[in-house]
Amino acid sequence: MSANPETIVMSVPPSARGSVLSRWLPQQDEHAKILNGSIILLIGSIFVSLANFGYNIGVARMLGPADFSQAAAAVTILMLISAITLAFQLVCTKLVAKAETTEAKAAVFQHLMKRSWMIGIGLGVFMLLANSILTTYLRLSSPWIIILLAVGLTIYVPLGVKRGGLQGTCRFRGLSWNMASEAIIKFVGAIVLIKLGYGVLGAVAAISGSVILAFLLPDSARELRGTALDRPTAPVGEARQAIVFFVGQVIICNIDILMVKHFFRPEDAGLYAAIALVGRLLYFASWSVVSAMFPVSAEKKEENASGSLLAIPLVLVTAMSVVFVLLLATFPRLVFQSLFGAHFHTDITGLNLLLCMNAAATGIFSIAVVLITYEMSRRIANTGWLQLVVSGLIVLGITMFHSTLLEVIIVQQVLRILLLCAVAFPFVRMWATAGGGLHEEATARY
Repeated sequence: MSANPETIVMSVPPSARGSVLSRWLPQQDEHAKILNGSIILLIGSIFVSLANFGYNIGVARMLGPADFSQAAAAVTILMLISAITLAFQLVCTKLVAKAETTEAKAAVFQHLMKRSWMIGIGLGVFMLLANSILTTYLRLSSPWIIILLAVGLTIYVPLGVKRGGLQGTCRFRGLSWNMASEAIIKFVGAIVLIKLGYGVLGAVAAISGSVILAFLLPDSARELRGTALDRPTAPVGEARQAIVFFVGQVIICNIDILMVKHFFRPEDAGLYAAIALVGRLLYFASWSVVSAMFPVSAEKKEENASGSLLAIPLVLVTAMSVVFVLLLATFPRLVFQSLFGAHFHTDITGLNLLLCMNAAATGIFSIAVVLITYEMSRRIANTGWLQLVVSGLIVLGITMFHSTLLEVIIVQQVLRILLLCAVAFPFVRMWATAGGGLHEEATARY
């Protein structure tokens, strides 16, 4: 039988009740933030995933595997370069959450916004200059695919700071609506433009248009645009940590699609892009839990950290991963052929194996991400470098072993298991030596 919190407090001597309340009540508030935030972001991620699936399914059905592989490659390019966007979002989230006054929060937000515009414009220009190289390597039908992406990329970096401000102030509802709006606009825009006869270019134009409109949407963190303190000190360590983390993150999650696009026939590349898309659903759902955990853990003082801040996200992500793989194993035809249509017809036995293996690899990586981001929320961590090394090994592994689509997935699965073991080992070791408790010293220091 679980004990009533009031009974626990009243069973303590009066002189000690104040200290117990001061420890118990904030802890419950932290847990509530994570759970409530996870629920809000998870619901939002469901809408985002549905809209993204609607986009991909609509594009796949209307264009077919070969042209769909081009649209998928365009999305993947944007995702790879979004390492910078996500790095800005993570840094903004952590520093805004840690700032003690509204003026200090506004100073951090405004400083990062200016920096993001400079980098966004620079990346857009770089994409334009590298247009011909990317078009040739990925066998794209038109250089305008890269040109349209460059426009959206310029806005995508500042959008990360905007979302970081919402996340850092725990405005999870506003963050969820912003992400959902982008996905819905992209979905509707792509369907309309393809129907009008613009094909792949219409699908890519919808991506850039959705990014621009998402940035222009009003947000609920208006206090971050108010009067700020003096210019804050540049968070060099925080920025380096975030960039390393997200570069490794986006390479691990997306480089396989581009490499398959280069090594395989367009039809096979389109099939693989669809399989990878199904696995991404689990990753984005898991990221909603991580997004709720990060600011709550970051705002906690070092000595007040609680092991449950890590345990709750780990349990949620692990449970989601197990359920997701079981669903794919049970209903592969419903999940795949019913979604993508007759254009993607293939041997269902082989497809079942590909779907399950890819989903398992995604679940393993999602659990590793929970551990890495928890450490990052507490300090300047070095686990991001380990993830970056693994991302390089994935590129090398796929380059060496790509005779079949299954071989490509096995390479990623093996390396993701090694990554999880490496980042989990210090936590498991310190958990055991601490007698089942997790303290700040339990986090990895590589």
